[in-house]
Amino acid sequence: MVAIITMFFLFAMIAFVTNLAAPLGTIWKNHYSWAGMLGNMMNFLAYLFMGIPAGNLLTKIGYKKTALLAMVIGIVGLILQYLSSCFGADTAVFTVDGAPVMLNYVVYLLGAFICGFCVCMLNVVVNPMLNLLGGGGNRGNQFIQIGGSCNSCAGTLTPLFVGMLIGQVTAQTAMSDVLPLIYIAIGVFVLAFLIIAAVNIPEPHLAAAGKVQPKFTHSPWSFRHFVLGAVGIFFYVGIEVGIPGILIFYISSLDIENATAVAGGVAAVYWLLMFVGRLFSSVISGKVSSRMQLLTVSLVGIALVIGAIVLPSDIVVSVPSYSVEEGFTTAPVPASAMLLVLCGLCTSVMWGGIFNLAVEGLGKYTAKASGIFMMMVFGGGVMPMIQEAIGRSAGYMVSYWLVVAMLAYLFFYAVSGSKNVNKDIPVEEEMDARNVA
Repeated sequence: MVAIITMFFLFAMIAFVTNLAAPLGTIWKNHYSWAGMLGNMMNFLAYLFMGIPAGNLLTKIGYKKTALLAMVIGIVGLILQYLSSCFGADTAVFTVDGAPVMLNYVVYLLGAFICGFCVCMLNVVVNPMLNLLGGGGNRGNQFIQIGGSCNSCAGTLTPLFVGMLIGQVTAQTAMSDVLPLIYIAIGVFVLAFLIIAAVNIPEPHLAAAGKVQPKFTHSPWSFRHFVLGAVGIFFYVGIEVGIPGILIFYISSLDIENATAVAGGVAAVYWLLMFVGRLFSSVISGKVSSRMQLLTVSLVGIALVIGAIVLPSDIVVSVPSYSVEEGFTTAPVPASAMLLVLCGLCTSVMWGGIFNLAVEGLGKYTAKASGIFMMMVFGGGVMPMIQEAIGRSAGYMVSYWLVVAMLAYLFFYAVSGSKNVNKDIPVEEEMDARNVA
């Protein structure tokens, strides 16, 4: 039970760090028009480099030491983001389109990149560990969904706090305006390090470390449903990050008072709905299959996003808002934003469903598959950046057609791509041991 609760806590830490990137991008976008999602890109770029090594690291030193190392790396990344507010604002490093890019932004990007290593390692720990503690199958998915609820809870608070601290982005808005949040993040990492160091976490990989390991004749890439699932994770993280990330930019660009605070509040509702969706899924996942859940939410997601795209922007609704200067108030936003926010209910269950379907039947290849999955999370940096580029050139709402295409792929994966057509490949240790020369 202690191990399970610890994994839930780590799930929350992942969202806390990851969800800093998009709202902080509103600060840098005001200084560099192309920089809105670049911090987010650097955060997810780390997954490309660390995904597989993190899986290997888990096998060699275990869940606990991998998590502790991740905490230390996260603290270093956050300190660098803090330092970006202290110096370098008057030192040019290079130019983009003839405009100088200052050292403080480069330091911030380095900090975001290092934080990406941290959350990648934490993801490698929590997903297989919760699946293992739940015994795999629907029960394993249920544990992942509960952990995802903790993730969404932290994800809800992060953009809300950033929006409250910033209020309205101006030419004078800087990282120093959100330093209280950086201090909190560093403190939470230190606390997490102390908690994890004190608890006993099962180490099934280390328990088998002394045994003679047979040579694997295949790899996770030998399974079609895993390969298609890895692509699905690439698109899914792009969907999860892109919907609220681009929505923040869209609302921040509107001519409304305290636009950034309003955008942060709306994005927070998206993550709150992810929290609600994961809680609901954790209740039903013991009875409703991962495939059926993924099929349903991808289809509903397509309908919601298309509805948001075609809905006229002059149809508005009032949403609660808060800023440090004015306190609580209300602000008008396009009704299409609310349809996009509802997508949080859909994206809430996708990660656990895709992960569960993709590793089903992999047996001894599951650990390496988890590392590959973390590498494919890189899609959370690539796809939102492509979406933002489309938004700058054709309009933010037009960019959501990219989200529709990615949701359509997930629908295909739920319908047929998730079927294991490689059941002839041996996945148990004793089965492959007979084939070792």
